[in-house]
Amino acid sequence: MRELKGTEVARSVFEDVRRRCREFVDKTAVSVHLAVVLVGSDGASQSYVASKGKACDEMGFVHTDIRLPDSTSEAELISVVEKLNSDSSVHGILVQIPLPKHISEHRIAETIAPDKDVDGLNPVNLGKLLLGQSCLVPCTPAGILEILSYYHIETKGTHAVVIGRSAIVGKPMASLLMNKRCDATVTVCHSKTKNLAQMTASADILVVAMGKPLCVTRDMVKPGAVVIDVGINRIPDSTKKRGYRIVGDVDYSAVADMCSAITPVPGGVGPMTIAMLMKNTLQACMTQYGEHNCR
Repeated sequence: MRELKGTEVARSVFEDVRRRCREFVDKTAVSVHLAVVLVGSDGASQSYVASKGKACDEMGFVHTDIRLPDSTSEAELISVVEKLNSDSSVHGILVQIPLPKHISEHRIAETIAPDKDVDGLNPVNLGKLLLGQSCLVPCTPAGILEILSYYHIETKGTHAVVIGRSAIVGKPMASLLMNKRCDATVTVCHSKTKNLAQMTASADILVVAMGKPLCVTRDMVKPGAVVIDVGINRIPDSTKKRGYRIVGDVDYSAVADMCSAITPVPGGVGPMTIAMLMKNTLQACMTQYGEHNCR
């Protein structure tokens, strides 16, 4: 069994982005600029925004954090995004989710200019992804492909099963695996799938993004399968100082020994999300300046 360490892959991506950024800046004198908008005071979101800012500093990017109160209306947030769309010094825009319930995440994703949409959630980018065209790809699925590529895991002709159908992970992941770069045969499962264990037990590659702790058990995994665990969940644990521990959607201790490869939690898919955000931001900037060789 190989443990697919996202921390190692992310380090490689960061090094590549840092190098390409230096080359781009030397050539153009343009500073790569990411703007992140945070609405409200959610602790986890604040932590994510801080991590993104730190990563920008390490890459040599300029970053702007815009913090808005919970009471911000949808129209006010749209106005902020539209100003960033029209600011030529800003190359990437990310609106941190989740948003307050009175604001439509879909409406905000539609508002972000497709060429600055570093989360890859604008319908234009999702449509291009479905068609197999070049676009900004949602960070977590893109990161999973980086992991598979880094560890030389063959996808062509395999049966891949994706559990989860969100626009952030499940649907774009299925599209990426079906596209000609990967050439997998893909089955998408979700909470209403009948005979879920039968479906997953046929997977050569199993991507789990259910958001339910330890929901994939030993009987659901094919011997020799590659298992990619996207889940990050807190469960109570009185033996830990914090009173909880972090687990994935897969019961790692029960499943790992029968896999050919598996991502750990933490340290698997998680680190790749910010790494791919940095890569997307550089790609967005380079494309806006007519450079297309950033991948």
